[in-house]
Amino acid sequence: MINETALIESKALRDSVLERTDTLDKVKALSLLPDGMHVTTAVIAAYFGVTTEVIRQLKRRHHQELTTNGMITLQGSELEEFKRDTLSRYPTSYPQPRSSLTLYSRRAVLNVAMLLRDSDVARQVRAYLLDMEYLARTQPADAQDTAGNDALDARIDQRIDQRIADTLGKTVVPMFNALIATSGEHRRELIDLRAGIQHVEHRIRRHQARLQRLEAGLASSTPTVTMAAMDAMNGSEFEDHVAALLRRDGCTDVVVRGGRGDHGVDITAVTPDGRRVPVQCKRFAPYLSVTSADMQKFIGGSKVLRISDVSLFVATCRFTTEAVDIAAETGVTVVPRGLLEEWSTGAPLTILK
Repeated sequence: MINETALIESKALRDSVLERTDTLDKVKALSLLPDGMHVTTAVIAAYFGVTTEVIRQLKRRHHQELTTNGMITLQGSELEEFKRDTLSRYPTSYPQPRSSLTLYSRRAVLNVAMLLRDSDVARQVRAYLLDMEYLARTQPADAQDTAGNDALDARIDQRIDQRIADTLGKTVVPMFNALIATSGEHRRELIDLRAGIQHVEHRIRRHQARLQRLEAGLASSTPTVTMAAMDAMNGSEFEDHVAALLRRDGCTDVVVRGGRGDHGVDITAVTPDGRRVPVQCKRFAPYLSVTSADMQKFIGGSKVLRISDVSLFVATCRFTTEAVDIAAETGVTVVPRGLLEEWSTGAPLTILK
């Protein structure tokens, strides 16, 4: 199997897996600009957990390769047009660039992941790519053709578990058996270590079986949506997505009300036990926050409509401390970015039960 160092050092190997941009979202949600295609230097640095200067240095060292894979730098009229057509769709607090703006496509971001040495996220992306490469070489061609990307990713996860369990069961445990057979004073300690390893092996195998059962159950349920996909939605698409989640969790009479005259309430619904639910949806950039003013507007709207048995404020970003405090005082349940991601990937929202 190709190792990580070879992937970092070989451009040919990097080029061979650049189509696997879906790997990025398997490791961590990547927030795209409103055009749904690019990220800025600051966003890519945050994604990999490094400074913007590290990304700039990488850009200087590998400028040609990154440019080939979708990195662009806008200046002059191109920059003004992009600011007008794309960045203007962000709230006004977005830090506008002055003279130039470098943008990375998802392909270029994956390219960066294969070049960054000192980033845990980049290492996870590379590990995922290497496992996919291993499966591509070991699985029969006809199986690859009939199985989709989701099935391939599931096999990767299962294979990782299987490889760990097999290593413990077929290599580590026999090694301990040999040591115990020839040991003297440390025999008791070796036996205890072997028991511990066998316990881990059994837990991994049980975990793998649970994942397979869960995967079989989810196959027939509502498809999951990543944060990256939600970040690429417009406001009405995001409201429709939240409405679908409400229906998935058993709510009835789900009505999308978003638009002018909605009184701060985008969706109304009824929980499985008959409680009325007003919902506010905010599809903000992940580095922004829902403020106390946003919360107060929603609370006022839900009271006007007299439908406040259960109130939800769902957002693709965080909530300010003031907004959270107001929500707690008035009985509003906040669903910030992290909880929204869990809800969108299959976890039910507890307040709706």
